[in-house]
Parts: sequence; structure tokens; C-alpha cells
Amino acid sequence: MAPSGHGPVSAELSRELSLFHITMMGLGMMIGAGIFLGIGNSIKHAGPGGVLLTFAFNGLLAIFTAMSYAELSSAIPKAGGAYNFARVGFGRGTSFLAGWMEWFASSVAGSLYAVTFAIYTLDYFAYLGWLDWMPVEMWLARKVAATAIAIFFIGVNYKGASETGKIGAFFTLGQTLFLIVLGVLGIITAIRDPARLANFEPFMPNGWRTLLVTMGFTYVAFEGYEVIAQAGDETIDPRRNLPKAMLYSVFVVTFTYVAVSFASVVAVAPGDPDLAAGQAPWEWIGSFGETGFGAAVSKLMPAAKLLLTLAVIFASTSALNATIFSATRASYALGRDKMLPGALAKVSERRKTPYVALLLTAVIIILVATLLPTLDVASSASIMFLFLFFLVNLCVIKVRRNMEDELQYGYLMPLFPIFPILAIIAQVALAAWLVHMSPIAWIVAPAWIVTGIVIYHAYSKSHALATEDEILKLEEQPPETQEGFGIMVAVANPKNAMELVRNTYKLCGAKKARVELLHLVPVPTHLLSLGDAERYMLAGKEALVETMLYLAHSFPVGTAIRYCRSIARGVVSAVREKRIDMLVMGWHGRPPKRTFHLGSTVDPVIERSPCDVVVLKNCGDRSYKRVLVPVAGGPNSALALEVASILVEQGDDAEIVVYTVGERLDIEEFLERNAPRMIIPRERVKTKVAKPGDIVKLITEESEQYDLVVIGATQQPILRPFAREPIPEAVARIVTTPLVMVKAGAGIRSWIKRWI
Repeated sequence: MAPSGHGPVSAELSRELSLFHITMMGLGMMIGAGIFLGIGNSIKHAGPGGVLLTFAFNGLLAIFTAMSYAELSSAIPKAGGAYNFARVGFGRGTSFLAGWMEWFASSVAGSLYAVTFAIYTLDYFAYLGWLDWMPVEMWLARKVAATAIAIFFIGVNYKGASETGKIGAFFTLGQTLFLIVLGVLGIITAIRDPARLANFEPFMPNGWRTLLVTMGFTYVAFEGYEVIAQAGDETIDPRRNLPKAMLYSVFVVTFTYVAVSFASVVAVAPGDPDLAAGQAPWEWIGSFGETGFGAAVSKLMPAAKLLLTLAVIFASTSALNATIFSATRASYALGRDKMLPGALAKVSERRKTPYVALLLTAVIIILVATLLPTLDVASSASIMFLFLFFLVNLCVIKVRRNMEDELQYGYLMPLFPIFPILAIIAQVALAAWLVHMSPIAWIVAPAWIVTGIVIYHAYSKSHALATEDEILKLEEQPPETQEGFGIMVAVANPKNAMELVRNTYKLCGAKKARVELLHLVPVPTHLLSLGDAERYMLAGKEALVETMLYLAHSFPVGTAIRYCRSIARGVVSAVREKRIDMLVMGWHGRPPKRTFHLGSTVDPVIERSPCDVVVLKNCGDRSYKRVLVPVAGGPNSALALEVASILVEQGDDAEIVVYTVGERLDIEEFLERNAPRMIIPRERVKTKVAKPGDIVKLITEESEQYDLVVIGATQQPILRPFAREPIPEAVARIVTTPLVMVKAGAGIRSWIKRWI
């Protein structure tokens, strides 16, 4: 049996960070080396217009993903960020990889910022002549300086979240103010000298495809909302403040980046003496590569060298501070849930910081800063963040669809799921094109992921703690064979279990199926421990045994008793896991809540199950001689006809009546097309066409003459809570005749549901 819950850590993290603090942390992680190193390279590869579009489009893409982070963080406000989201959305294996990637990406980004600080600071000191005494070469001095600044901010993080947030906010305000002033100065320059706007000609000299390269390389400059998500355990009122901070920070940084990019292009006057004959200003800036931004700024303002160095110091240190915080919380979350050794979750009693996780993060940052090249480190961080954000955008879709009724949201994105889908498409394209900037990134990032997979299977899989959102397997008894057609019977109410048996027996006989009997333990919501589930499983266990004895002499039968906070999610999960072809479940027929047509369990099961679904209402232990099948065409109507042919009595006096309203469906052609699916003679199937009218009323009145109604469900609309009740669901709710509602599970939609 799985562990019953979390083991307590030594202490809890302190909740001290305000909206201002976490917004500044997000800005601090974004306004770092990405902007200073990225502008020159973007101008070089994509041209003067390309640098503007690079940061504008990346900002738009960042907003899409930030909305996913905001929604998930408002519902799951815990340290761990993407790790927590993937744990809820996809389970342990995927969540471990998310946390593993998050730890690496943030640590490597921190190394990049430490190195950037060292390069710009020591270069300025050398420019002033202050390093003439130095007995070592410059490259070694940079490594020492990078290590020293990393150690300093590791100490800041050790002092606690409050100190981290306050010091980070100070540095971030300084860097943001400088860049905003720089952007405003560029606009003023262009107004005073409109001729400088000619610097944007040609706008995209190397074509539009270069945008994918420059966007991929600079994407590391837009990942600040990730560090905000890590602060869930330490933020005041996290459900409100986390989403606000994420969206505010992305809007501010996108505006700042575009303004600074514009200023960089117009900074150099046409005909400047430093330009070679016939050389365009943007070509001159691009020729400097990573230091092109500094070259441009030197033309825009006096004392540019000093101001730029100060800006880089502010930017790189605030970003370093934020990435250390983010990486530490990612590794802390892995230790907290025993995905990695529990020592990572140890929290200082005095400082309230996860000091072991911080120490290991420090080791990674220092090793990478001293051993790896800067450009490839930046690309590796970018590609890892692209992988991570791709996963988060998948998570927000799956969590909203599967667990919306279980979670308390503080923010819901508009037009769901359009934005995460657009982000997923863009992130795949950027990751693929990043190979043109750094092939090494496509070696380093997959190597880290493969290492994580090995660690998960060797250690994490067997040590991980169960969480409250997981499905806990209490007892499992698989059938003798897993081959052939699989039918699962979801026994929700043990008292009514035998009512499902007769119809299940007929379905299994027609399909020559194996049977999986499933019971989800309904533990009261006020009980928080997973261990409490065992106390409530006895009645369900007795019902499964009784049902199994009835079916086992004819079919291979397996049983499963599981615990899950959401019965619907538990049923759908079992269907996917056991590769079920048909799900059979009962429905009490009582009026549902306002946002559901049939009920909070039946609606999600019908909508999300990747297999055929058969829902029985008031069927009991009886036989059916006259069966009504209302049809409108389509796969659900075809399945309804097939199920009716299985459930109807096999005597000569039994019949099926296929019923339609109006002339919209060629009923004879429908029967001819689906005749191979029926197991009774065609002559026992009659047809009836009613005149147009109130369809629900017509079917309800017609049903009174029959022993059973079998009807196909409708596809649920995206805006289900606001949509008019579909006809089949309205009929199912109203009729008093025993009723079976079916939903077909074939096609691409079901394949996606099964695997995603």
C-alpha cells in the first residue's frame, strides 16, 4: 500500500512576501543578462526591426504562458511551481521531470547572471586601469568574481525570504529605472532627429525565419513568472497576489524591452565616424554581438560606460538573487515529497529557509559558472525553460478539464484553452529553431532530462509520498487475462451494485469481454489523511465480491478499490490505465447542480472518458421486450442502436423502434449502414418518424410505451455552464422509463483523451 501522506518537515517556510516583493522578484529574474546579451545578437541575426519583433512577440508568448502559470498558481499555491502543477495534472513521473528541469533551468540561468556580472564589472575595472596589478589572467579573474557574487547571494537567500525579497526589490528598482530612462531617451532622440528612424531600413534584412532563432535565444529573459510561482508558500494571500504579480511583471518587462530595443537602434546616428563606409548603423551594432547593446548605449548618453556597468550590476545581481530563490524552492519541493532525499526539505528553524536545497543549488550554480561557455549556457537555459513551459501549458488544460470542480481558483484565464494552445505551438517552434544558435543546447538539455529519468526509476518512483490529489490504490485483483475487449463496471453505490449485473452480463456476452469491477471509496472531505480511506472501503469491497461471484463463472473478472477526492477523475483514470473499451455505470436520476446536466460525476465521465460509456438509469434487474432508440445520426446514435440490440430480449415478440423527429435523417440509410453492428435480425427493428415539434416532449411521451429507452449523448460544448441543456440529457432527466445513455469513444478525440 502507498504511504498514507506526507511526513512532516522540520519547519515551515515563512509567509512574508507581499505583492510588491514577488512582482519585483519576477522582474528581477527577467531583466537580467537576457536583455544585455540579447539585443546585440538579435540585431545581428534579425536586423533592426527584428530586434523589436523579437522582444514584442516573446512578450506576447510570455503573457500566454504567464496566464497558465497564474491560473495554476492561484489553485495550487505551493513552493514547487511547475513541479506541483505536473504532479496534479500528470502524476509522479512527469512531475519529477518538471521539478528536475526547473531546478536545472533556474540554476543555469543563475550561473549565466553571475558570469555576466563578472564580465561587465571586471571589464570596466580594466578600462579604468584598476586591474593592472592583477597576477592572473582575465578569464580566471572572471571565474573568481562569478563565484564570489554567487556565494554572496546564496548567503542573502539563506537569511530568509524577507531579506531575499527586500534586497532583490532594491536591485530590481535600480535596473528597471535605468532601462526605462534609456527607453525614454531613445524616443526623445528619435523625435529630435527623425532621420534616425532610417536606421530601421531594411526592417527585416535576413527574413522572418530569423525571428525564431532570436526569440529562442532571448526567451530566457521572459521566465520571471516561474520564480513567482515558487513563492506560493511564502506569499501573503497567494491566490490573489501570485496571478497579479505574474501578469504585472510580464507587461512591465515587455514594454521595457521593446523601448530599450528601439533606443538601441536609434542610438547611432547615420554617418557616425565609427561606421565603416557604406555600413548601416544596425550592422555596426550587430558586429559587436553580445556587447552590441553597450556599444549602442555609448552613443546615446554621456558616461555610458559607467551607467551601463551599473545597470548590468543591478540587473545581473537581481536576476541571480531570483534564480537562486527559484532553483532552491524547486529542489525543496522534490525533497518535500521524497522525490529526492528528504534532506532537501529540511528548513532552518531560525531562518525558515531550506538550507540543504540551497547548498546543492549553490554547487550547481558555481560549477556551471566556472566550467561552461556563456552562450551555450544561455541557450541551454532557454531551451529548458521552453520544455518546462510547454509542459505547464499542457498542465493547465488537463487540470482545468479534470479537476476544475476540486480546486479553488483565484484566477481563471479568458478564452480558455486558446492561449495555452497557441503557446504550445510557438514553444515547439522556438525550441526546434534554437539548434541554429546553439547545437550544444540540444545536447545538454536532453542529457539532463535523461539523467532525471534514470534517477526517477532508480529512486524517486519507490520513495515518493502520496499527495492528497493522487489516486490511491487500496486493493487490486487483476483478471486472469488482459487481452480482448475490456468492460469496466463502476460500482458507486454498493447497495445498488447488483442492478448493474444483468445488463453487464449481456454486454460482456456480446463482446466476449473481460470485466474490471471498480469502486471508488467516498471518504468525507473533512478527512485529510489518505490513510482514512481504508475505514470506508468495507461496504464497497463486499459489493464487488458479490458482483464478481455472479460474473466470474462466465468471464475473466478483476476488481479494484481506490481512493480519490473526485469520483469522476478516479473512474476516468482507471479507464485509461486499464485500457478499457467500454465503461458501465449507474445514475440515480436526481436533479443535478446548476453547472451540470446529469451530475458532477456523470457529466465529467461522459465528457472525458476515452472509451464507450454506457450509463444506466433505473434499469434494475428486469427484461426489455420493447426498446425505443431515438436517433439523430452520428457515432453515439450508432452505439445506441448496437447497445439496444444487445439488451433487448431475444424472443420473437421483442422489438426495437428507431425513432426520429422530422426528415433531417434518412432513417433507412442509417439502419442499412449500421446493420452489421446489430446482433438481432433486421426485421425486428422498426422505424418511426414523428412530425417536427418539441423534441424532448415528443420523445418523453413516446417513451411511455416502451420498457427501455437507449439514447446517445451529445458532445459537451466548451461553455458548458452557460449552454442550453442538450436534448438527450434533458430526455434522460425527465423520462420515468428505464433509460440507457451511451457515448461512443472512437476517433481522434478519444485517442487524445487516452494519452493526454
